Amino acid sequence: MKEEVVIRAKGLTKAFRDVVAVEKIDFSVNKQECFGFLGPNGAGKTTTVRMVSCFIEPTSGFLEVLGRQVQKEPRLIKANIGVCPQENNLDPDLTVEDNLRVFARYFDIVGKDALARCEMLLHFVGLYPKRKSAIEELSGGMKRRLIIARSLVNSPGLLILDEPTTGLDPQARHQVWETILRLKKEGTTVLLTTHYMDEAAHLCDRIVIMDKGRIVVSGSPKELIRRVVASHVIEISSGAPGIEDYLNSKGLAYEKTQTHFFVYTSFGPQDFEDVLRKFGDSLCALRMANLEDVFLKLTGRELRE
Repeated sequence: MKEEVVIRAKGLTKAFRDVVAVEKIDFSVNKQECFGFLGPNGAGKTTTVRMVSCFIEPTSGFLEVLGRQVQKEPRLIKANIGVCPQENNLDPDLTVEDNLRVFARYFDIVGKDALARCEMLLHFVGLYPKRKSAIEELSGGMKRRLIIARSLVNSPGLLILDEPTTGLDPQARHQVWETILRLKKEGTTVLLTTHYMDEAAHLCDRIVIMDKGRIVVSGSPKELIRRVVASHVIEISSGAPGIEDYLNSKGLAYEKTQTHFFVYTSFGPQDFEDVLRKFGDSLCALRMANLEDVFLKLTGRELRE
């Protein structure tokens, strides 16, 4: 059965004067999928999401959202998507419930329909007991869940989440994750940007990693870990002498930093035993490879401004 495509981009490009922020990227997002955009600062992911959200126009290329071209029908697209921004931009002068009711008016949802919709959403995100509370009485996690609820007021076919858990403690992050997974299970398509690799691995069916305006790689988190890195990573402190010569003699793939060697291997336990005998357990550790290894290998370990 053919997947229903919610977002389709071909040769999508955005330039700001002499700076090309996004350069000829292709991607598609299927219905009821959580699709993640990852990348270092300045990679172009936020610009891409802003084009999908119809906040900025593409310079060139093709971009279709919910079956409509963004250059031709941006107002209709905006009416049928939900956007959860990174910042907490709730109105502090309104109660929890009134933040939703006022926002509903932008979509001509008023009266009993608005009250019913707001009540349902507050139950969904677990904030109904707080409906009469002031915004400043909410925890950071509660505010994020309320912003997600607000982005669902118009029953969107596509929900765009821009770093939804930035600054939250682990408990609050997991509550937001559970909300996102429930939305996906109920049929919502989610476009997610995040700097948390564990978040992308937990939530996303597929991801793209961007760097310098281009898509470097795409696929499911598990597929990318297997394809780009390996099943295991051996970490060896660079304080041990002779490491590089040993790794080269064994033909092992590795990355070198100022403090460690990161060895990528599909024969983790076997290779680790050899490394332990050579360098000792105080300088070595074995772990499963993860999405952060993929990200750092593809985009580098240097700090981006």
